[in-house]
Amino acid sequence: MNEHQPADTTPDPDGDPSPAADSTPATAPGPARRIPVRYALTMLACALIVYSADQLTKWWVVSTMTEGQVTPVLPPLLSWRFFRNPGAAFSIGTDYTWVFTIIMVVVSVALLLQVRKVASRGWSVALGLVLGGALGNLTDRLLREPSFGQGHVVDFIALPNFAIFNIADSAVVSGVTLICILTLRGIGLDGRRDGEPAKPTGPTDPAKPTTPTDRPGPAQDRDDHGR
Repeated sequence: MNEHQPADTTPDPDGDPSPAADSTPATAPGPARRIPVRYALTMLACALIVYSADQLTKWWVVSTMTEGQVTPVLPPLLSWRFFRNPGAAFSIGTDYTWVFTIIMVVVSVALLLQVRKVASRGWSVALGLVLGGALGNLTDRLLREPSFGQGHVVDFIALPNFAIFNIADSAVVSGVTLICILTLRGIGLDGRRDGEPAKPTGPTDPAKPTTPTDRPGPAQDRDDHGR
C-alpha cells in the first residue's frame, strides 16, 4: 500500500452503518394484493354493452310498434310483442312499482362498490351483466311513463307459454346463473378457489429478504472496484 495514501476513514461495514447507508429508508411492504385494472374494465364494459343494447332495442320498439302489437319473428317460437310492465317478472307487484325502483337503485350501487374488489374474469362478466341489466330497467323506472320513479318497463321478447321480457332481463338472468356456477365451483370474488392460499406479495425468496444491510457500503464498493 502506498504510505502516502490517506487512511480510509469509512466505518467498518460490519460495525456501525455509514451515514449514507443509514439514511436509506427500508423498503416498505407493498399492499396485500394489487388487483389488475382489467377486471374492473371487463365488468364495466359488459355493463355498458348490455345497457346500450337494452336501451336501443327499447327505443326501437317504442318508435316502430304500438302497445300490444305482435310481430312474428320465428313462428311459433319467437315474436316481438310490445308490452309495458309496471311490476317485476311475470307482472308481479304491479301496484308497488316504486319498491322495485328502490331495489334496483340499491342493487346498482352495491354492484358498483364491487368494481375494485373483483379479481376474476368470470365474476367480472357475471357482475357486469347484472349491473347492465339493473341499470337498463332502472332507467325505465325513472324516465318512462307514467311518472318519475314509477315508470313502466318496456318488454317485447315473447316466447310460447312464457313471460314477455327484454334484453336487461336476459342479462340479469344470465349473470345470476353465472354467479351460481362460480359459487358452486368454489371460485371467490378474488379469483381464488375455496381453501387456496393467498399469493405471496413479498420477496420472491422468503429465505433471503431484501434489506438495506444486504447492499454493499461505500467501503466495500471501494474494496471490490477500487483496487
